[in-house]
Amino acid sequence: MIRFHTLCTAALGAVVATGFGAGTASAEKMTYLFPAPPILPSFGPQQLAKQRGYFKAAGLEVAFATAKGGVDVAKQVGVGNAEMGGGLADSPIIVRAQGIPVRSVVAFGGRGFMQLVVREDSGITTPAGLKGKNVSVMSYQDTTYYALRGMLAATGLKVQDINAMAVGPRAVPGMVIQGKAVGCACVPDWIPPILAAKVKIRIIKSEDYFPHMAQASLASDKLIAAKPALIRKFVGAVLKGMKDIMDDPAGAAKDFAKAAPMWKGKEGYVTAVFKYFADLVYPGQKVLGEIDAKRLAKLQEFYVAQGIVRKKVPLGELYTNQFVTGK
Repeated sequence: MIRFHTLCTAALGAVVATGFGAGTASAEKMTYLFPAPPILPSFGPQQLAKQRGYFKAAGLEVAFATAKGGVDVAKQVGVGNAEMGGGLADSPIIVRAQGIPVRSVVAFGGRGFMQLVVREDSGITTPAGLKGKNVSVMSYQDTTYYALRGMLAATGLKVQDINAMAVGPRAVPGMVIQGKAVGCACVPDWIPPILAAKVKIRIIKSEDYFPHMAQASLASDKLIAAKPALIRKFVGAVLKGMKDIMDDPAGAAKDFAKAAPMWKGKEGYVTAVFKYFADLVYPGQKVLGEIDAKRLAKLQEFYVAQGIVRKKVPLGELYTNQFVTGK
């Protein structure tokens, strides 16, 4: 559940360090856990913070590791096997209901991570046009799929009114390219491959129909209480990386390729992905990195109404903005 997409055939295996990292006089060590390989452009803010020395300047030595999806990230962070990890800003709605004591501490954008991408030749202009059509999704337990359900509900449709095909991360854009699906519940990384195949598309923003949220970094209640300074340093560094992408996607792509050498020679692809993030996902925050509590509350209402989670948890247990706003 809450798994992220992966475009790459390469996988970065990593062993999760046990226990909180021990600080040193020069740099405090910590482990950041990703739900998918860190080489994905989706994780640009973290990679740039490391590559451009923002972590080092903050007095941090950050090791990256990869978990087995978003729930595994939350579990490992919750029990202290890694200081922090990645998910979506609404991930705590689901994992808190399972007794995992983590919350979002920074959101990478004020809009939704998923966008509805449809073939232009389908003639579809709103989610309502998906009725009776094939739509590719990563899985039926992923938050991008839940966002699709939310977009459909906003236009009076149920997910049963379409043929949502769970095909795994690699095949999501491929189904659109091949014409086997009229559209997909897509994330920015998946849009350039469709365009590269000379398929004309229309992007229907999740923002216009449903309060889907962006990616986020998660921390446990224990770490928030014990090491707030560490979290504040980390958040400050990754927000610099995010701002770099917003201000100069092409320049950010060059340094991202240095951090993830598999992208050398493919900086144009990374630039395109970064531009989609800068245009579709990152805007909409009054304070960069701030989590929108009203948006989160609406999402929790939807998750409970749809039976995705059984019960609400107190809103204050799902997030904190103290490391972004100081409050």
